[in-house]
Amino acid sequence: MRLGGYASKTDTGHRRRRNEDSHVVRPPLFAVADGMGGAQAGEVASRLAAAALDEPQASADGNGEQRIVELVQEANRRVFQRSLEDAATQGMGTTMTVALVDDAAGTVSFGHVGDSRAYRVRDGELVQLTEDHSLVGELVRSGRLSPQEAGTHPQRSVITRAVGTEPDVDVDTFTVEGRPGDVFLLCSDGLTDMVEEDAIRAAVNASGGDLDRAARALVDAANAGGGEDNITVVLFRLDGAAAPGLGDTQTLTAAPEPDDEDTLSGLEGVPAVTETAEPPEEPGPDEARRHGAGKGRRWPALLALVLALAVIAALVVWGLLR
Repeated sequence: MRLGGYASKTDTGHRRRRNEDSHVVRPPLFAVADGMGGAQAGEVASRLAAAALDEPQASADGNGEQRIVELVQEANRRVFQRSLEDAATQGMGTTMTVALVDDAAGTVSFGHVGDSRAYRVRDGELVQLTEDHSLVGELVRSGRLSPQEAGTHPQRSVITRAVGTEPDVDVDTFTVEGRPGDVFLLCSDGLTDMVEEDAIRAAVNASGGDLDRAARALVDAANAGGGEDNITVVLFRLDGAAAPGLGDTQTLTAAPEPDDEDTLSGLEGVPAVTETAEPPEEPGPDEARRHGAGKGRRWPALLALVLALAVIAALVVWGLLR
C-alpha cells in the first residue's frame, strides 16, 4: 500500500472578507484548520496551528495517533500562548483535522478537534469518519436533533471543542485500514454546510480519479450553494503498490549451479579478494573467477613436481653406481 495522488484547494467564498482557513499538504501528513475569533484572530489561529504541522520534523517516525496528538498539542500551545500575549487575539481558536498515512502498515491515522471533517470514499460510497465537536453534533448524537434538522439549525456553527482556547486540548484519534483506491477528504465546514453528502460523493466519483478536478468541483459546488463561509478541501488517495524508496526490496539472483559456472548472477559484481598481493591483469568477470579459484593450488603442484624429479634423478644415479 502506498500514498498515491493528492490535491487541495481553498477559497474565501462569497460572504467573507478574508480566508480564515489553513491547510497542510506535507505527504504523508495532511491537515485542515478553520479559525475562529474576532477581527483577524481566526486567521491567526489557523495559521499558527498549521505552522506547527508544516515543519520538517512534523511527519517524523512514530506511532501515528501518538504523533498526531503531539502535533495538535503543540499547535494548541502556540495558539493559546499567542492569545495570552496579544489582547487582539484573546479567545481565538481553530478546528483541526489531521491525517497521517503509514505506507508500511497500510493505514491512515486521524486526529480531530472541532467541526472540520474527514471522509472516506470507497467503492463509490462516502462515509464520514469524524464526529463534529459542535452543539448540533451533540444534539444529533443524543437523539434530540435529526441530521436534517442539524443542517439548518441556527446554532450549527457553535463548536464545543477547539484548538487554542484552553491550555490543553482533548484530541479524538483513530486509525483505519486502507485499501487500494480509497480516497480520503479533509474539509472545513464551508463545504459541508453548503453541499449535501450525496453531492460530495458524486463530485469525487465523477472526477475519474483526478483529485485536482474533484477539489475544484467541491469548491465550485460550495460557492454555487451560497459560499457563506471559507471553503477548504484536501484529498489524497491510496494505491496498491509499494511506494518508491519506502519498503522496496531487491531480489538477488541465486548462485549458479556448478554446471552453469560461466553464467553470471547479480552477486558477481562484488570484487573478489585474492590470496596474493600481485596486481590484477584486469581479466573479465568469468576469467577472474576461474583465475582466483586456482591461484591457491599453484605452489603445492610445483613442489610435488620438484620432489618427483629429485626421486627420479636419485634412482638414475644409484643405477649407474651399481
